[in-house]
Amino acid sequence: MSTKKFLLEEKDIPTAWYNIVADMKNKPLPILNPQTKQPMKEEDLYPLFSKAASHQEMNTTDAWIEIPEEVRELYKVWRPTPLVRAYGLEKMLDTPAHIYFKNESVSPIGSHKLNSAIAQAYYCKQEGVTNITTETGAGQWGAALSYAAKAFGLELAVYMVKVSYHQKPYRRSIMQTFGAQVIASPSMSTKAGRKILTDHPNYQGSLGTAISEAVELAMQVPNCKYTLGSVLNHVMLHQTVIGLEAEKQMEMAGEYPDVVIGCFGGGSNFSGITFPFLRHKLTDGKDIRVIAAEPASCPKLTRGQFQYDFGDEAGYTPLIPMFTLGHNFAPANIHAGGLRYHGAGSIVSQLMKDGLMNAADVKQLDTFKAATMFAQAEGIIPAPESSHAIAVAIREAEEAKKEGKARTILFNLSGHGLIDMAAYDQYLAGDLTNYEVTDEDVAKNLEELEKIIG
Repeated sequence: MSTKKFLLEEKDIPTAWYNIVADMKNKPLPILNPQTKQPMKEEDLYPLFSKAASHQEMNTTDAWIEIPEEVRELYKVWRPTPLVRAYGLEKMLDTPAHIYFKNESVSPIGSHKLNSAIAQAYYCKQEGVTNITTETGAGQWGAALSYAAKAFGLELAVYMVKVSYHQKPYRRSIMQTFGAQVIASPSMSTKAGRKILTDHPNYQGSLGTAISEAVELAMQVPNCKYTLGSVLNHVMLHQTVIGLEAEKQMEMAGEYPDVVIGCFGGGSNFSGITFPFLRHKLTDGKDIRVIAAEPASCPKLTRGQFQYDFGDEAGYTPLIPMFTLGHNFAPANIHAGGLRYHGAGSIVSQLMKDGLMNAADVKQLDTFKAATMFAQAEGIIPAPESSHAIAVAIREAEEAKKEGKARTILFNLSGHGLIDMAAYDQYLAGDLTNYEVTDEDVAKNLEELEKIIG
């Protein structure tokens, strides 16, 4: 009888996160102080982030960073997560490809985001911090951090992108159930929010706006730190538990992936599944492809420009070297709220620049078509974000069929879609549309960007 799920034991939870920067020949460019344009030092980040997160952010030399025991203990609530062979999907596609997925949807809040939320909340608590702030797009990160904050006795304020605040009321309810305060962004509670609402009264928000508001609040409230769910190096680091477990599980399955795929917003789940495999490409020259699956309506990797840009809309964050559509880019109101972000993290951007990874863009209707197929074949309704990875995995499996060659495909099922059923309702009723960004729109937005990289 064939094995469907490859399961590790609690003792197999990784004891260290993998820091890919240590193995990169070309390190990411430094983040810059927006005023002086000079590289920032670790201590420059202390007012905003915990000292441990700041240290991890700037660490370019240690390939392995120990996971604190208290964090590993909480990981046991849902880790290790299963690696699943998608026999049903293979059969539906009639493909010679072997398709595997890492099921991160089994966490208490239904997504991978808890891997970093637990770590960041722990470090804040260790430092004596009492309050934390954050932003959230689809609500997955906000939900994860609300659980983590409660676990460590911290007060949390979440700025939730307004369109998602209304599209996904149950995600908001989850955060409130765990005791977090949730504010629709842009709001009147911050200077950044008030300015945006004054200029654009009906603006439905973006992650860039919500970050501005969360950063501003963190700087104003005593004993408060800002935490975030993607983009920065320390977040990518925490997520590598996904790929480190998957490595062991692929060994159990007796296979090694030819291609590893993750959906892409700012880079957290993509980095989590791919970086441990990319390690073998960087250190041993292993032949493996990794693909970031992004929305066609927010195509920073496939159509953005590599340049220094702000991580937020108001320009509060350091300048990050990234593939970007410009921090003023207002993405369409697609249902994959977690992917509506203008830029890519500095590590991923450098890997992309060096040709060590690929990116593919996917239209909204194609993601829901793939999601529906996956649900019918495998019994799991995926999050709209994860469905981008599924769509690209299906493309890869169909190519294998055309070529008549076997291919081993691994993707990250970063979250389930059981709280996204309003989006499925719209898709099934034929009310969803594709959003395309014109070359003119991209060029016009990038014109406003200060060109620091020549």
